[in-house]
Amino acid sequence: MKPHTGLHSLWQRGVEYFGCEVAILGGAMSWVSDSTLVSALSNCGAFGVIAASSMPPHLLEAEIEKTKTKTTQPFGVNLIIMHPQLAELVEVCIRQKVSHVVLAGGIPKSETVKRLVEASVKVIGFAPSVGIGRKLIKQGVSALVIEGHEAGGHIGPVSTSVLAQEILPEIRDVPVFVAGGIGRGEAIASFLEMGASGVQLGTRFVCAAESIAHPKFKEAFVRAAARDAIPSVQVDPDFPVIPVRAIANKASDAFTRFQIETIAKVKSGELDKKKAQLDIEHFWAGALRRAVIDGDVENGSLMAGQSVGMVSKIQPMKEIIEELLKQATDYLDRQNRHAA
Repeated sequence: MKPHTGLHSLWQRGVEYFGCEVAILGGAMSWVSDSTLVSALSNCGAFGVIAASSMPPHLLEAEIEKTKTKTTQPFGVNLIIMHPQLAELVEVCIRQKVSHVVLAGGIPKSETVKRLVEASVKVIGFAPSVGIGRKLIKQGVSALVIEGHEAGGHIGPVSTSVLAQEILPEIRDVPVFVAGGIGRGEAIASFLEMGASGVQLGTRFVCAAESIAHPKFKEAFVRAAARDAIPSVQVDPDFPVIPVRAIANKASDAFTRFQIETIAKVKSGELDKKKAQLDIEHFWAGALRRAVIDGDVENGSLMAGQSVGMVSKIQPMKEIIEELLKQATDYLDRQNRHAA
């Protein structure tokens, strides 16, 4: 299904920015957004993004090369700025001629952005506020993602609808993509009408037939309602943690217990505070792999956005994209009829 004329004109800037047919950016999900899912998205006209997460440089290089064997369409790479080998990962992306790099996890250093831009790589940053958005643009970032509280994984405190109202009218000089809690085409179209150049979706693609996620992991998504995807609890304000949104299970309770036990070790002098905070932050890394790859949906982390309630079955990627496009175009057609 080709994008509707009205839809195409609304996201033309996003389409041109990515060099694809559909301005839907794949959210980078650790263990899920690999060469298989990324190429499936790009082959359907959207823009797939590899989740580098904690990969060492040689593994990222192999994943990029694998993706190139599965698609001739554009795709990008998501890098976490706290990665200890970030500079080497940047060089891998440059050497592999990756067209777009998403820098996630905070405000990147100016030299990181500069190195990518000088190598003709388009850099995308995450903006939780107008001020940070402007700072990123000043650094050389050529597009922004604004991701709301409804998203899966690590989340900020502000909802998608509020961020969109705050940022879209203020930042017009670069394309802005809206993310967090988007599961249907009507929402995509409405954010485009507000001034977005496109959207980013993650949770909606976990149950794509092409996704390598374990069948039990996908099953948990199909069964879950929006209210089941809840943020993790912070036990002690002296040990701040970035909340993680996931489907509630035994792992959610285990994280609370882990914080209590780890903080007790610090207070008894058994553990250094900095090491304790790192241990708490790293808790989810292993837990996510257990769920996605091994299928341990009780003790593993089921990271998901609130749009998980709109995931009702396992579908081929092509069908998911076509469904989103149809919902968006039907919405725009209704709007046009009402305006006539």
